[in-house]
Amino acid sequence: MSTHQLKLARQAGDGWQVEVVDGAGRLGMDNSLALDAAGEPYISYYDLERGDLMLARGRGGSWEIQTVDLVQDTGQSTSLALDAEGNPHISYLESTFTMLKYASWISGTWQIEVVDHEGDVGAFSSLALDAAGNPHISYTESRARDLKYAYRTAGIWRAEIVDSLGDVGSYCSLALDAAGNPHISYYDATQRVLKYASRLSDTWQIEVVDSANGVGYYTSLAVDAAGNPHISYFDNAHQSLKYTHWTGNAWRIQVVDGGGVGEYTSLALDAAGNPSISYYATTGGDLRIARWTGYAWQIQTVDSVGNVGQYTSLALDAEGLPHISYYDAANFDLKYAEASPLELTLGVWLPLALR
Repeated sequence: MSTHQLKLARQAGDGWQVEVVDGAGRLGMDNSLALDAAGEPYISYYDLERGDLMLARGRGGSWEIQTVDLVQDTGQSTSLALDAEGNPHISYLESTFTMLKYASWISGTWQIEVVDHEGDVGAFSSLALDAAGNPHISYTESRARDLKYAYRTAGIWRAEIVDSLGDVGSYCSLALDAAGNPHISYYDATQRVLKYASRLSDTWQIEVVDSANGVGYYTSLAVDAAGNPHISYFDNAHQSLKYTHWTGNAWRIQVVDGGGVGEYTSLALDAAGNPSISYYATTGGDLRIARWTGYAWQIQTVDSVGNVGQYTSLALDAEGLPHISYYDAANFDLKYAEASPLELTLGVWLPLALR
Protein backbone atom coordinates (compact mmCIF):
# COMPACT_ATOMS: atom_id res chain seq x y z
CA MET A 1 0.00 0.00 0.00
CA SER A 2 1.61 3.28 -1.08
CA THR A 3 2.11 6.19 1.30
CA HIS A 4 3.22 9.79 0.84
CA GLN A 5 3.22 13.02 2.82
CA LEU A 6 1.59 16.33 1.93
CA LYS A 7 2.29 19.59 3.77
CA LEU A 8 -0.36 22.11 2.80
CA ALA A 9 -0.95 25.69 3.85
CA ARG A 10 -4.13 26.54 5.68
CA GLN A 11 -6.41 29.40 4.78
CA ALA A 12 -8.08 30.97 7.81
CA GLY A 13 -11.15 33.14 7.57
CA ASP A 14 -14.54 33.68 9.18
CA GLY A 15 -13.55 31.49 12.11
CA TRP A 16 -12.55 28.50 9.96
CA GLN A 17 -9.26 26.99 8.88
CA VAL A 18 -9.58 25.44 5.42
CA GLU A 19 -7.06 23.34 3.54
CA VAL A 20 -6.62 20.99 0.62
CA VAL A 21 -5.91 17.49 1.89
CA ASP A 22 -5.21 15.78 -1.42
CA GLY A 23 -5.12 17.47 -4.80
CA ALA A 24 -3.22 14.89 -6.82
CA GLY A 25 -5.97 13.98 -9.28
CA ARG A 26 -9.72 13.57 -9.38
CA LEU A 27 -10.36 12.54 -5.83
CA GLY A 28 -12.24 13.36 -2.63
CA MET A 29 -15.67 12.00 -3.47
CA ASP A 30 -17.40 9.56 -1.11
CA ASN A 31 -15.30 10.76 1.81
CA SER A 32 -15.81 9.92 5.48
CA LEU A 33 -14.23 11.66 8.49
CA ALA A 34 -13.41 10.49 12.01
CA LEU A 35 -11.31 12.02 14.81
CA ASP A 36 -9.03 10.09 17.15
CA ALA A 37 -8.77 10.69 20.90
CA ALA A 38 -6.25 13.50 20.31
CA GLY A 39 -8.55 15.20 17.80
CA GLU A 40 -6.42 14.26 14.78
CA PRO A 41 -8.49 13.66 11.62
CA TYR A 42 -8.69 10.53 9.49
CA ILE A 43 -10.47 10.68 6.13
CA SER A 44 -11.33 7.79 3.80
CA TYR A 45 -12.17 8.71 0.21
CA TYR A 46 -12.38 7.55 -3.39
CA ASP A 47 -9.74 8.25 -6.03
CA LEU A 48 -11.81 8.45 -9.22
CA GLU A 49 -8.79 8.82 -11.49
CA ARG A 50 -7.14 5.58 -10.33
CA GLY A 51 -10.18 3.79 -8.97
CA ASP A 52 -8.60 3.28 -5.52
CA LEU A 53 -9.66 3.49 -1.90
CA MET A 54 -7.57 6.10 -0.07
CA LEU A 55 -6.97 7.21 3.51
CA ALA A 56 -5.57 10.53 4.75
CA ARG A 57 -4.28 10.92 8.30
CA GLY A 58 -3.69 14.36 9.81
CA ARG A 59 -0.47 14.68 11.76
CA GLY A 60 0.14 18.14 13.22
CA GLY A 61 -0.44 20.07 10.00
CA SER A 62 0.81 17.35 7.64
CA TRP A 63 -1.30 14.77 5.88
CA GLU A 64 -0.15 11.20 5.42
CA ILE A 65 -1.83 9.83 2.27
CA GLN A 66 -2.16 6.08 1.89
CA THR A 67 -3.66 3.76 -0.71
CA VAL A 68 -5.75 1.17 1.11
CA ASP A 69 -7.16 -0.95 -1.72
CA LEU A 70 -6.05 -0.61 -5.34
CA VAL A 71 -8.19 -3.29 -6.94
CA GLN A 72 -9.62 -1.65 -10.06
CA ASP A 73 -12.64 0.60 -9.40
CA THR A 74 -12.85 0.14 -5.66
CA GLY A 75 -13.48 2.60 -2.84
CA GLN A 76 -16.84 4.18 -3.51
CA SER A 77 -19.42 4.64 -0.72
CA THR A 78 -16.74 4.73 1.96
CA SER A 79 -17.59 4.88 5.65
CA LEU A 80 -14.88 5.25 8.30
CA ALA A 81 -14.77 4.46 12.02
CA LEU A 82 -11.92 4.34 14.55
CA ASP A 83 -11.67 1.69 17.25
CA ALA A 84 -10.72 2.28 20.89
CA GLU A 85 -7.02 2.19 19.98
CA GLY A 86 -7.48 4.69 17.16
CA ASN A 87 -7.10 2.15 14.35
CA PRO A 88 -9.12 2.95 11.20
CA HIS A 89 -11.81 0.65 9.78
CA ILE A 90 -13.52 1.30 6.42
CA SER A 91 -16.53 -0.18 4.65
CA TYR A 92 -16.79 0.45 0.91
CA LEU A 93 -18.06 -0.69 -2.47
CA GLU A 94 -15.97 -2.51 -5.04
CA SER A 95 -17.71 -1.58 -8.28
CA THR A 96 -15.96 -4.10 -10.52
CA PHE A 97 -17.67 -7.07 -8.90
CA THR A 98 -20.33 -4.99 -7.08
CA MET A 99 -19.59 -6.28 -3.61
CA LEU A 100 -19.28 -4.85 -0.11
CA LYS A 101 -15.75 -4.85 1.32
CA TYR A 102 -14.21 -3.99 4.67
CA ALA A 103 -10.67 -2.87 5.45
CA SER A 104 -9.15 -2.70 8.94
CA TRP A 105 -5.71 -1.53 10.07
CA ILE A 106 -4.25 -4.33 12.22
CA SER A 107 -0.66 -4.63 13.43
CA GLY A 108 0.67 -2.17 10.87
CA THR A 109 -1.06 -3.56 7.78
CA TRP A 110 -4.43 -3.45 6.06
CA GLN A 111 -6.62 -6.51 6.36
CA ILE A 112 -9.21 -6.59 3.57
CA GLU A 113 -12.32 -8.77 3.59
CA VAL A 114 -15.32 -9.34 1.35
CA VAL A 115 -18.42 -8.85 3.50
CA ASP A 116 -21.20 -9.56 1.01
CA HIS A 117 -21.14 -10.48 -2.69
CA GLU A 118 -24.70 -11.76 -3.09
CA GLY A 119 -26.20 -9.62 -5.86
CA ASP A 120 -25.32 -5.99 -6.56
CA VAL A 121 -24.36 -4.93 -3.03
CA GLY A 122 -22.34 -2.27 -1.22
CA ALA A 123 -23.70 1.11 -2.25
CA PHE A 124 -24.39 3.68 0.48
CA SER A 125 -22.37 1.72 3.03
CA SER A 126 -22.47 3.07 6.58
CA LEU A 127 -20.18 1.64 9.27
CA ALA A 128 -20.20 1.67 13.07
CA LEU A 129 -18.17 -0.26 15.64
CA ASP A 130 -19.69 -1.61 18.83
CA ALA A 131 -18.04 -1.48 22.28
CA ALA A 132 -16.15 -4.71 21.55
CA GLY A 133 -14.85 -3.35 18.24
CA ASN A 134 -17.12 -5.50 16.07
CA PRO A 135 -18.15 -3.86 12.78
CA HIS A 136 -21.77 -3.25 11.76
CA ILE A 137 -22.66 -2.02 8.24
CA SER A 138 -25.87 -0.91 6.54
CA TYR A 139 -25.93 -0.85 2.72
CA THR A 140 -28.14 -1.45 -0.30
CA GLU A 141 -28.69 -4.29 -2.70
CA SER A 142 -29.06 -2.19 -5.82
CA ARG A 143 -30.48 -4.87 -8.10
CA ALA A 144 -33.28 -6.01 -5.77
CA ARG A 145 -33.60 -2.52 -4.24
CA ASP A 146 -33.33 -3.82 -0.67
CA LEU A 147 -31.87 -2.38 2.52
CA LYS A 148 -29.33 -4.77 4.05
CA TYR A 149 -27.36 -5.01 7.28
CA ALA A 150 -24.19 -6.98 8.02
CA TYR A 151 -22.24 -7.50 11.21
CA ARG A 152 -19.28 -9.59 12.27
CA THR A 153 -19.37 -11.75 15.36
CA ALA A 154 -16.82 -14.38 16.42
CA GLY A 155 -14.95 -13.66 13.18
CA ILE A 156 -17.93 -14.50 10.96
CA TRP A 157 -19.88 -12.04 8.81
CA ARG A 158 -23.66 -12.33 8.89
CA ALA A 159 -25.86 -10.42 6.45
CA GLU A 160 -29.61 -9.93 6.46
CA ILE A 161 -32.33 -8.01 4.64
CA VAL A 162 -33.87 -5.24 6.73
CA ASP A 163 -36.49 -3.89 4.31
CA SER A 164 -37.49 -5.18 0.88
CA LEU A 165 -40.88 -3.51 0.38
CA GLY A 166 -40.36 -1.56 -2.84
CA ASP A 167 -37.29 0.40 -3.87
CA VAL A 168 -35.73 1.02 -0.45
CA GLY A 169 -32.37 1.46 1.22
CA SER A 170 -30.64 4.27 -0.65
CA TYR A 171 -29.00 7.07 1.34
CA CYS A 172 -28.89 4.81 4.40
CA SER A 173 -27.07 5.79 7.59
CA LEU A 174 -26.29 3.51 10.53
CA ALA A 175 -25.67 4.22 14.22
CA LEU A 176 -25.48 2.01 17.30
CA ASP A 177 -26.94 2.86 20.68
CA ALA A 178 -25.13 2.31 23.98
CA ALA A 179 -26.33 -1.30 24.07
CA GLY A 180 -25.02 -1.97 20.55
CA ASN A 181 -28.45 -2.07 18.90
CA PRO A 182 -28.49 -0.92 15.26
CA HIS A 183 -30.55 2.03 14.02
CA ILE A 184 -30.80 2.91 10.30
CA SER A 185 -32.30 5.88 8.46
CA TYR A 186 -32.93 5.56 4.73
CA TYR A 187 -34.94 6.64 1.70
CA ASP A 188 -37.92 4.76 0.31
CA ALA A 189 -37.89 5.66 -3.40
CA THR A 190 -41.20 3.90 -4.07
CA GLN A 191 -43.17 5.97 -1.56
CA ARG A 192 -40.68 8.87 -1.72
CA VAL A 193 -40.51 9.10 2.08
CA LEU A 194 -37.98 8.98 4.92
CA LYS A 195 -37.92 5.68 6.82
CA TYR A 196 -36.26 4.42 9.98
CA ALA A 197 -35.45 0.89 11.14
CA SER A 198 -34.28 -0.27 14.55
CA ARG A 199 -33.59 -3.69 16.00
CA LEU A 200 -33.89 -3.81 19.76
CA SER A 201 -34.39 -7.57 19.90
CA ASP A 202 -34.42 -10.11 17.07
CA THR A 203 -36.96 -8.20 14.97
CA TRP A 204 -36.57 -5.08 12.88
CA GLN A 205 -39.09 -2.33 13.63
CA ILE A 206 -39.70 -0.15 10.56
CA GLU A 207 -41.61 3.11 10.34
CA VAL A 208 -42.16 6.09 8.08
CA VAL A 209 -40.68 9.16 9.75
CA ASP A 210 -41.55 11.90 7.26
CA SER A 211 -44.27 11.19 4.69
CA ALA A 212 -44.04 14.47 2.79
CA ASN A 213 -43.53 13.71 -0.88
CA GLY A 214 -39.86 13.57 -1.96
CA VAL A 215 -38.12 13.58 1.43
CA GLY A 216 -35.32 11.36 2.74
CA TYR A 217 -32.39 11.91 0.40
CA TYR A 218 -28.89 12.12 1.93
CA THR A 219 -29.88 10.92 5.39
CA SER A 220 -27.46 11.06 8.32
CA LEU A 221 -28.28 9.42 11.63
CA ALA A 222 -26.98 9.79 15.19
CA VAL A 223 -28.27 8.33 18.46
CA ASP A 224 -28.09 10.35 21.68
CA ALA A 225 -27.18 9.10 25.17
CA ALA A 226 -30.82 8.24 25.87
CA GLY A 227 -31.01 6.09 22.73
CA ASN A 228 -33.16 8.57 20.79
CA PRO A 229 -32.44 8.86 17.04
CA HIS A 230 -31.71 12.15 15.28
CA ILE A 231 -31.79 12.38 11.46
CA SER A 232 -30.78 15.08 8.98
CA TYR A 233 -32.00 14.75 5.38
CA PHE A 234 -32.83 16.54 2.14
CA ASP A 235 -36.32 17.52 1.02
CA ASN A 236 -36.05 17.25 -2.75
CA ALA A 237 -39.52 18.66 -3.42
CA HIS A 238 -38.79 21.90 -1.58
CA GLN A 239 -34.99 21.92 -2.00
CA SER A 240 -34.45 22.30 1.72
CA LEU A 241 -32.54 20.80 4.64
CA LYS A 242 -34.69 19.03 7.24
CA TYR A 243 -34.02 17.53 10.64
CA THR A 244 -36.05 15.27 12.88
CA HIS A 245 -35.58 13.57 16.22
CA TRP A 246 -37.57 11.23 18.42
CA THR A 247 -38.74 13.06 21.55
CA GLY A 248 -39.75 9.88 23.35
CA ASN A 249 -43.34 10.20 22.16
CA ALA A 250 -43.20 11.41 18.56
CA TRP A 251 -40.98 12.56 15.73
CA ARG A 252 -40.39 16.31 15.77
CA ILE A 253 -39.65 17.60 12.25
CA GLN A 254 -38.02 20.94 11.44
CA VAL A 255 -36.97 22.78 8.29
CA VAL A 256 -33.41 23.93 9.00
CA ASP A 257 -32.50 25.83 5.83
CA GLY A 258 -34.16 26.39 2.46
CA GLY A 259 -33.71 27.82 -1.01
CA GLY A 260 -31.72 25.18 -2.87
CA VAL A 261 -29.77 23.68 0.04
CA GLY A 262 -29.48 20.45 2.00
CA GLU A 263 -27.78 17.81 -0.14
CA TYR A 264 -24.94 15.65 1.28
CA THR A 265 -25.99 16.10 4.91
CA SER A 266 -23.82 14.90 7.79
CA LEU A 267 -25.07 15.02 11.38
CA ALA A 268 -23.22 14.96 14.71
CA LEU A 269 -24.37 15.50 18.30
CA ASP A 270 -22.40 17.47 20.91
CA ALA A 271 -21.99 16.51 24.57
CA ALA A 272 -25.37 18.03 25.40
CA GLY A 273 -27.09 16.15 22.57
CA ASN A 274 -27.52 19.22 20.36
CA PRO A 275 -27.23 18.57 16.60
CA SER A 276 -24.85 20.12 14.10
CA ILE A 277 -25.30 19.44 10.37
CA SER A 278 -22.89 20.04 7.49
CA TYR A 279 -24.41 20.21 4.02
CA TYR A 280 -24.09 21.47 0.47
CA ALA A 281 -25.83 24.61 -0.82
CA THR A 282 -26.53 24.08 -4.51
CA THR A 283 -27.35 27.77 -4.77
CA GLY A 284 -23.86 29.28 -4.80
CA GLY A 285 -22.04 25.95 -4.54
CA ASP A 286 -21.09 26.48 -0.89
CA LEU A 287 -20.35 24.37 2.17
CA ARG A 288 -22.58 25.27 5.11
CA ILE A 289 -23.06 24.18 8.69
CA ALA A 290 -26.12 24.51 10.92
CA ARG A 291 -26.10 24.15 14.69
CA TRP A 292 -29.05 23.98 17.06
CA THR A 293 -28.35 26.44 19.91
CA GLY A 294 -31.20 25.19 22.08
CA TYR A 295 -33.72 27.67 20.73
CA ALA A 296 -32.80 28.33 17.08
CA TRP A 297 -30.66 27.14 14.19
CA GLN A 298 -27.38 29.00 13.72
CA ILE A 299 -26.30 28.78 10.06
CA GLN A 300 -22.84 29.60 8.76
CA THR A 301 -21.07 29.38 5.39
CA VAL A 302 -17.79 27.50 5.88
CA ASP A 303 -16.29 27.60 2.37
CA SER A 304 -17.58 29.46 -0.68
CA VAL A 305 -14.50 29.41 -2.95
CA GLY A 306 -15.60 27.75 -6.19
CA ASN A 307 -18.02 24.84 -6.13
CA VAL A 308 -17.41 23.21 -2.76
CA GLY A 309 -19.31 21.19 -0.17
CA GLN A 310 -20.41 17.97 -1.83
CA TYR A 311 -19.85 14.66 0.01
CA THR A 312 -19.60 16.38 3.41
CA SER A 313 -18.64 14.43 6.54
CA LEU A 314 -18.84 16.07 9.97
CA ALA A 315 -17.26 15.21 13.32
CA LEU A 316 -17.09 17.13 16.60
CA ASP A 317 -13.98 17.01 18.77
CA ALA A 318 -13.86 16.74 22.58
CA GLU A 319 -14.34 20.50 22.91
CA GLY A 320 -17.37 20.46 20.63
CA LEU A 321 -15.58 22.13 17.70
CA PRO A 322 -16.71 20.94 14.24
CA HIS A 323 -14.41 19.37 11.64
CA ILE A 324 -15.62 18.75 8.08
CA SER A 325 -14.20 16.85 5.10
CA TYR A 326 -15.72 17.59 1.70
CA TYR A 327 -15.21 17.66 -2.06
CA ASP A 328 -14.09 20.61 -4.19
CA ALA A 329 -15.85 19.92 -7.50
CA ALA A 330 -14.15 22.81 -9.31
CA ASN A 331 -10.62 21.56 -8.62
CA PHE A 332 -11.34 17.85 -8.00
CA ASP A 333 -9.75 18.07 -4.55
CA LEU A 334 -10.43 16.66 -1.11
CA LYS A 335 -10.73 19.53 1.39
CA TYR A 336 -10.93 19.80 5.15
CA ALA A 337 -12.20 22.57 7.41
CA GLU A 338 -12.06 22.99 11.16
CA ALA A 339 -13.49 25.73 13.33
CA SER A 340 -10.85 28.08 14.68
CA PRO A 341 -10.20 27.97 18.45
CA LEU A 342 -11.43 31.59 18.39
CA GLU A 343 -14.91 30.21 17.83
CA LEU A 344 -14.58 28.27 21.07
CA THR A 345 -13.23 31.33 22.91
CA LEU A 346 -16.25 33.34 21.81
CA GLY A 347 -18.55 30.55 22.91
CA VAL A 348 -19.99 30.03 19.44
CA TRP A 349 -19.30 26.28 19.42
CA LEU A 350 -19.16 25.70 23.14
CA PRO A 351 -21.46 22.81 24.12
CA LEU A 352 -24.50 24.28 25.81
CA ALA A 353 -23.96 22.13 28.88
CA LEU A 354 -20.63 23.92 29.46
CA ARG A 355 -21.93 27.47 28.95
